[in-house]
Amino acid sequence: MESLNLLKNLLIIAGALILFIGLFPIQKLMKHLPEGTLKMRWNVLSLLIILFFAGYIGFLIAEWNVYRDVSSLIVPFIFFSGAIFVLLTSSLAMRTARDLLHISTLEKENITDPLMDIYNRRHFDRRLTEEMNRAQRYGSPLVLFMIDVDHFKEVNDLYGHDSGDEVLKKIAMLLQENVRRSDIVARYGGEEIAIIAPETTVKVAHVLGERLRHTIEKTVLVPATKSHPDLTVTVSIGIAGLGKDSLKNEDFIQCADQALYQAKDEGRNKIIICERSGEGN
Repeated sequence: MESLNLLKNLLIIAGALILFIGLFPIQKLMKHLPEGTLKMRWNVLSLLIILFFAGYIGFLIAEWNVYRDVSSLIVPFIFFSGAIFVLLTSSLAMRTARDLLHISTLEKENITDPLMDIYNRRHFDRRLTEEMNRAQRYGSPLVLFMIDVDHFKEVNDLYGHDSGDEVLKKIAMLLQENVRRSDIVARYGGEEIAIIAPETTVKVAHVLGERLRHTIEKTVLVPATKSHPDLTVTVSIGIAGLGKDSLKNEDFIQCADQALYQAKDEGRNKIIICERSGEGN
């Protein structure tokens, strides 16, 4: 009888310890969660585990020397099994969250330009196809911006490639801050950046383009040093609207690109709209 009573106590003690250990994976998991409802729910779960832990200790104190028959082991065994379930669940949740974070990081790296921290060309091509198909299916407007930094070679030559990289990073940041969340900003190549703007007419796009152009023009991208003044740059922008007549991706891009090169040929720091895109609103 004494050995069975000892087993009962050991089951409760072990269950309480396992419950306590089960809190650690949950605490690690919550460090990776942003503030919000999900994190609050995990906090509630932690509090429930603490309450269960207190219940185990209370039961252990109340039943320390109380033993009737073999059936007295049923509740301690259930407590012990429940603690193992909590530990396995919390450990699995932590492992799953870690794996999902790793997958998310890999996916982000796969579609993000490492220098500018915006989408890369691969993702741009895929999203352009998706948005063109959607716009043509529902008859909704779609605009493509092609943006190029004026005299960027001179920036690299005069200020160095590190400053040139800093210029590209800050321009990408300015563009992201001044477009909608639904717009897709991507590095098209070199210092050329593309923006896909769904549900946007050419008229609205022109207003947005002017705002982007003025914002970049007045922003100091690299602060002055002893050898160089503040570095500011301008950009040229080509805009194409998706017309009613279906276009291939290449034609749509070429239309915006031709408008961009026309803007550069006409003196830079300006916006040109591709006239053959067929979208005039």
